[in-house]
Amino acid sequence: MPSPTIAVAGAGSVGCYIGGRLAHAGAGVTLIGRERIGAVIARNGLRLSDLHGFDARLTPEAVPFATAPDAAASADLVLVTVKSAATGEMADALAPVLRTGTIVISFQNGLRNAELLAERLPHCTVLAGMVPFNVVDGGDGHFHHGSDGELEVAESAALAPFVEVFAAAGLPLQQHADMPAVLWGKLLLNLNNAVNALSGQPLKAELSQRAYRRCVATAQRETLALLDAAAIAPAKLTALPARWLPAALSVPDAVFRVLGNRMLAIDPLARSSMWEDLERGRRTEIDWINGEVVRLAERLGRTAPVNARLIALIREAEAGGRRDWDGPALLAELRAAR
Repeated sequence: MPSPTIAVAGAGSVGCYIGGRLAHAGAGVTLIGRERIGAVIARNGLRLSDLHGFDARLTPEAVPFATAPDAAASADLVLVTVKSAATGEMADALAPVLRTGTIVISFQNGLRNAELLAERLPHCTVLAGMVPFNVVDGGDGHFHHGSDGELEVAESAALAPFVEVFAAAGLPLQQHADMPAVLWGKLLLNLNNAVNALSGQPLKAELSQRAYRRCVATAQRETLALLDAAAIAPAKLTALPARWLPAALSVPDAVFRVLGNRMLAIDPLARSSMWEDLERGRRTEIDWINGEVVRLAERLGRTAPVNARLIALIREAEAGGRRDWDGPALLAELRAAR
């Protein structure tokens, strides 16, 4: 049986890393993305590395790159990795291109991207997915996987032809029957994205400081109270259950140095995708992370003032505002919003 063909629709940091790892393992992969990234890969190829010592280079010829969705026409599997704001546009572009029965996985932040893709790609099998790890664009085609975690995806028999391909690439697919719980579990962790972006620091440096961790814990506690009210149980994605995260983040720095290493390995290069978006002058995904908490609160007839304040601060940062908050000042800002 021939190896399945894979297209990555929206090849930015995450898409180039996942697609590149699959190509390095021998899969037939086409990256689809912006001309800027294609030009970088054409000059330098891809370099892929991770926090555990993996380091590989691929020539430009090893990873075909296209700028038009037509390149996904013959794909058996399409990985959608665009930013959440572009999901609808990508779905509309793929709709006339993909064959009936094509498998589509949303490897994006947020809760509702797979639903939107399924609405606009009714002839395809669309599955929710989740990328738990951080990928940093180091420039010149170098993409670095800087934190622990394995790819998560909705359980489906349709994935059978692809399981070995992902495993061979060092990216095993963890299948789940309850992906909404997984997505909410990831969102709880992603509440740190805004805090990290506002700190201006690498993830490991930011999380080493108790005041910043308390900022995240404050947003998490607010979110967990809303999830309780909505009878939603977030999945456990670290060594600790989701409901223990705020307490774990609030411990003194010396304790967290031990506890944090057990929860999630992060190397010094790791940055949040929200920090990277601000650095490059792009719109962030704040509406698909903290914004989901605010929308849940509205549905319940409640408020989420801490998450709403983080949204406002990120909006100010997008407009050129402050991106160098120290931990105590940011914590005071969030506590004042409650």
